[in-house]
Amino acid sequence: MKKYLFGLLATLLIAAGLASCKKDKEDDLTGFNDVEIEFENRAGNKPLVFGAEYENALGEKLKFTTFNYYVSNFVLIKSDGSEVVIPKDSCYFLCKHEEPKTRKMKLRNVPAGDYKAVRFIIGVDSLKSVSPASERLGVLDPATGAQGMYWNWNAGYIFVKAEGTSPQAPVDAGTNNRIFQYHIGLFGGYSSPTLNNIKTVTLALQHGEVAKVRRSGGPHFHIYVDILEMFTRPNNISVATNPKVHAGPFSKNVADNYADMFTLDHVHNP
Repeated sequence: MKKYLFGLLATLLIAAGLASCKKDKEDDLTGFNDVEIEFENRAGNKPLVFGAEYENALGEKLKFTTFNYYVSNFVLIKSDGSEVVIPKDSCYFLCKHEEPKTRKMKLRNVPAGDYKAVRFIIGVDSLKSVSPASERLGVLDPATGAQGMYWNWNAGYIFVKAEGTSPQAPVDAGTNNRIFQYHIGLFGGYSSPTLNNIKTVTLALQHGEVAKVRRSGGPHFHIYVDILEMFTRPNNISVATNPKVHAGPFSKNVADNYADMFTLDHVHNP
């Protein structure tokens, strides 16, 4: 009789433990958590280091001194194809190479689930670009956080800025140095039409992998950003021929190139 009671008790305890474990797993698929995204800047297959020499597709030598870019309007795509749109006002980021902390960000309060892709835009959307100054704070404030990344004369953000020196670039009359400057913006225009150099990027996980958001933790996306892609595919760009590109028509060629400079390298799950 004692053996029977002992066995029954053991069975009940095991069953209770399994039920509790199952409930914990089910509860972990409810609620919200943060998704971390880290951008690692590179030049081809090498880390980007200011002052180091690299080569573009045309064989021109480049040394970079500035690399900044806006990313915003994040959307996470679940395994079933449904989308979670991150509230816009919480996902405008200005990434600066010389400030590594700006290239690590969190998308907060993401619903638990399995995600297969992330989508975002390079730049600042037209609606935010023309919104009242009181609604453009932090990295969007032209006087503070966006300083150096905003055209006051053109009332718009510089989406991507890359600067440096090259022996192939012509001598700049103002600095007497052989410099190149690429300041690419334009969102389509406010009072009159302009180019629209906003680019949408979708990065999908491969081989059936998923990024897991759980109540107990969230994933970490590690994304490579290749600055040399600004100079190639679909357009090979020469710093000798086009050392300075700002708001002119040629800026479309640079924007078409940087549309694919982002690559999802891997994801760490909790």
